[in-house]
Amino acid sequence: MIQLFPGDKRYTVKNDWLDSSLGFSFGEYYDPNNLRFGPLRVFNDDTVQAGHGFGIHPHREAEIVSIILKGQLKHEDNLGNSGILGHGSIQRITAGTGVLHSEFNASNDEEVQFLQLWFSPNEKGLQPSYEDISYDISKLHNQLLPVISHTSSDQVARIHQDLTLYLSRLDGKKILSFEQESGRKIYVFNIEGEISINNDFILKSRDAARITDIHEITIQGNQDSFFLLIDLPGGDF
Repeated sequence: MIQLFPGDKRYTVKNDWLDSSLGFSFGEYYDPNNLRFGPLRVFNDDTVQAGHGFGIHPHREAEIVSIILKGQLKHEDNLGNSGILGHGSIQRITAGTGVLHSEFNASNDEEVQFLQLWFSPNEKGLQPSYEDISYDISKLHNQLLPVISHTSSDQVARIHQDLTLYLSRLDGKKILSFEQESGRKIYVFNIEGEISINNDFILKSRDAARITDIHEITIQGNQDSFFLLIDLPGGDF
């Protein structure tokens, strides 16, 4: 089954410095029918204005992934990590038993856009940890590039869950195939452009698809597109 979730139907939080569109229940937004998809429990699409951000705050028992799309994001935490991330960077935080961190726009004149995803970890009580990686943007071209996985490798951050997150930039009319083991789930989020899944389901910019009971799909670029695909375990979390 393929369920489409239009980007313009997401719950949106706006103030003078933040524009955040929520893929799942989060903060003031609560929908008992939209709590998670497998271990994926948060998918926030954030734009933060220059000189602003999220001050120091706590997290526990979550694998937190930030994907920078535009601008620069400054990170600091109580583990002693700090740095500035830009497009082509991925950040993974294992909150585990507890971590404090802040996220700010590092620029005084440019907005920062990033996706932040939270996953349930495969075990509780993990030691908090931090990792950031830079991937080769040229390798996104017409292929699925893994950037987050439960097994780490060069330019792939390790996450404590049985999943793999891929990014791709697909030329118009090009087609990619993806196959996974039966019983798993697929989450697709189209960042920009337009793609079709199995010739029938069209995803415009910021649309998402939640796929179950189908272990093989094709993705076609209806125009030049940038999207992510997550291979997720099945079952309830």
